[in-house]
Amino acid sequence: MTLAERRRAMVRTIRLDRSLEGLPLFRLSDSAEEGAVVWEDGEGARWRVLPAPGDRLPGTFDQDVYVELMHRWHDAGSPDDGVVHFTLHDFLRSMGRRADGRTYELLRSALARLERTILESQQAYYDAANATRLDGRFTILTSIVIDRRRAGDRDQFSLFPALPAGEPGDARVTIGPMIRGNITAGHHVTLNVQQYKQLSSPVARRIYRLLELVREQGEAQWRLPLEKLAALLPLTQRYPSHLSRVLQPAHEMLLTAGLVKAATIRQVKRVWVAEYAVIPRTLGV
Repeated sequence: MTLAERRRAMVRTIRLDRSLEGLPLFRLSDSAEEGAVVWEDGEGARWRVLPAPGDRLPGTFDQDVYVELMHRWHDAGSPDDGVVHFTLHDFLRSMGRRADGRTYELLRSALARLERTILESQQAYYDAANATRLDGRFTILTSIVIDRRRAGDRDQFSLFPALPAGEPGDARVTIGPMIRGNITAGHHVTLNVQQYKQLSSPVARRIYRLLELVREQGEAQWRLPLEKLAALLPLTQRYPSHLSRVLQPAHEMLLTAGLVKAATIRQVKRVWVAEYAVIPRTLGV
């Protein structure tokens, strides 16, 4: 592989923490609900996502910010200190978002939320660096510093009237050691950034992330009760009819993108199940 090909490969694919990918984190509804996300496996493991006081749970925009942060950390060579440098403008444009006063504020809020939201594990999160299941708490980000742009750039500030005393700036963000430790230890999954961005539905993007876990294990089929899928995404809807309406557009998007061969919801006796025919990694993009 040539140097140019290697660079393109770095941009296309990123590595994500396998433990974190298998647990619910980002709310995929427009609800402003502030209560914790709680997930249990029925065998004693428990996982909670606890919003900071006065803030909401991480949501759809935060999911995209997280993926873009990991993209940039990977593209920078996965530095040991976990530090990622970027301008807010470039970050938003890379996400496919307009860079204006509203999106700058959204990005600042999302970064702060990823630093302040507590992830609590009781035997749920696997710490590969120490080969143990974690009983403790951590955050996705451990520090955020955003500096105002240089004085020479101030002639552009008039373009952003919605930013009183908070002009577009240069960010220095640190990815948390738990996440970095798992990826460094090889406990990761690979995500195709281009495929992820082509999925316009936040639900489809989350299902794609879960499907990469299945692909990593070499499984051709993924079948689970619909209520368990809802808890993993997570979704606030609970009735099968409501979940089907939310999932159907996402399934059509995954099929069109060639990420699954089939995606169905059906009733087996008294249990509603979701089934996915996964395209093997050797054939997938």
